[in-house]
Amino acid sequence: MRPIITCMLAVLLTCFLMTPVSGQQTLTAKQIIEKADRNMQGESSVSSMTMTIRRPTWERTVGFKNWAKGRDLALTLVTEPAKEKGQTFLKRGNDMWSYIPPIGRLVKLPPSMMSQGWMGSDYTNDDILNESSLVQDYTHELIGTEDFQDSKCFKISLVPLEQSNIVWGKIITWVSTSDYLFLKSEYYDENQLLVRTETAGGIKTMDGRKIPTRLEIIPADEPQNRTIVLIQSMDFDVKIDDGFFSQQNMKSVK
Repeated sequence: MRPIITCMLAVLLTCFLMTPVSGQQTLTAKQIIEKADRNMQGESSVSSMTMTIRRPTWERTVGFKNWAKGRDLALTLVTEPAKEKGQTFLKRGNDMWSYIPPIGRLVKLPPSMMSQGWMGSDYTNDDILNESSLVQDYTHELIGTEDFQDSKCFKISLVPLEQSNIVWGKIITWVSTSDYLFLKSEYYDENQLLVRTETAGGIKTMDGRKIPTRLEIIPADEPQNRTIVLIQSMDFDVKIDDGFFSQQNMKSVK
């Protein structure tokens, strides 16, 4: 999963060149990213979140609980609103299914739906299923330091390797120098045009880890739109059997 949302949010994780950290041993770019990645990843996790989708004429909030194991297994249960409560999503590798209780129907998402927004948000199904490694599938360049949200950050440019199957032409990210937290990321297309911006804040300690608990995405072509994810709770390295992530469990998980 990656988890469904950590997958959607996984686009926040990025990589560095070698750069000095004040008062600490100099780390390579990959080491810094791996360190930051571990702040948001565990062997497994269980989390509760809300996602608010804002548009000029309407707004709605979706609540959900998520179970994840590694990058390939995730199960998400929608807990609100009432109309969608009980809907589940299963991710196994590069496949994703949705179960809709009112009609008792299990649907596998086809490739044609990958560009659609997950639950109507600004995150796409492709974001959720993207299995590229931001450590291994990009080249990384430190292009400076810059303050963001009162935090000193490394400003990094990431360009995908030619052999990688990645939709982005470039990512620029800001990572705090003190806690190795991903605070901002800009995503560009192959023509180097900005597609969307993601920011993170609300830093809190959950299950012994300092993580951002407020994530926001704004599409460049529709800046009046935004999707905000709030993490209420997250437990790391929870024991979950692989069999939990099954189509049968989609219909009964609570």
